[in-house]
Amino acid sequence: MSVLSITFHCTKNNIEEWENYIDETLVLMTENLMDVSKYILSEVHSDYIEDGKNYNLLLIFDNEDLRTDFIESELENIAEIIEKKFGQEIMIFNTFLNPKKTRL
Repeated sequence: MSVLSITFHCTKNNIEEWENYIDETLVLMTENLMDVSKYILSEVHSDYIEDGKNYNLLLIFDNEDLRTDFIESELENIAEIIEKKFGQEIMIFNTFLNPKKTRL
């Protein structure tokens, strides 16, 4: 198993538009990802963020090769689409999670 955590930071001026985009577009894109075996899309609660809001997409792949392929192709496409629509109002942060032990 290989995991990728993608955090989207949205400025507070675009939260409503971003949430609509998540519901109407990002969920469909995620559902159509062939190499993703499971995912969790979350709104992130944090006491320390006052300038906007974070959302997280946790993607679970069967192996590291599938995750690498996704990062090199699909993730770049998704980031480009989001950048065209939202510009600098949405920042994307990737975190590579390499499970040491799981119980899923």
